[in-house]
Amino acid sequence: MAKTPSTMLEIGTAAPAFSLPQAGSENQVSLQDFAGQPLLVVFSCNHCPYVLHILESFTEFANDARQRGIEVVMISANDVAGYPDDSPDKMAALAARMGFEFPYLYDESQQVAIAYRAACTPDFFLFDADHRLVYRGQYDAARPGNSAPVTGADMRAAVNGLLGDGEIPAEQVPSVGCNIKWRAGNEPDYF
Repeated sequence: MAKTPSTMLEIGTAAPAFSLPQAGSENQVSLQDFAGQPLLVVFSCNHCPYVLHILESFTEFANDARQRGIEVVMISANDVAGYPDDSPDKMAALAARMGFEFPYLYDESQQVAIAYRAACTPDFFLFDADHRLVYRGQYDAARPGNSAPVTGADMRAAVNGLLGDGEIPAEQVPSVGCNIKWRAGNEPDYF
């Protein structure tokens, strides 16, 4: 299992625009749909052991965050030709099985992942209501094979700060996961 860290996009960066199909529906979801709302963008997939390790906890966290006023979108940008478990049909099945109350989007061109400088799954980007980046980093210290509990502590602290006193943790640890599965010739230049 490859271990790839997030690129740690610069704090204050404006959220790159996106308009992507929601897996299993005819819906198109765009950044504009969340105008004036804080937004958590997560690059993920169906098969990555790092994602699967936190998925149940993250789903509960994300569904709760939406109730608290943070919108959430999950995006898969993996090459489905090489990784058919990440196909839109299987994305929709995973979303239904896990009870996602947020859209799971498919970035077939991989251009949205490149615009966000996404590197791994999972890769987290938390934006304020003006869609300026306030947090990028790990969900928590849990990884497959380590003994750290899955708590979402890092992400919870960032969300609590954003919704509370505005104090976002200054120390932000990169997320780590499987590398995004780029199509041949589509690998970004930021590695």
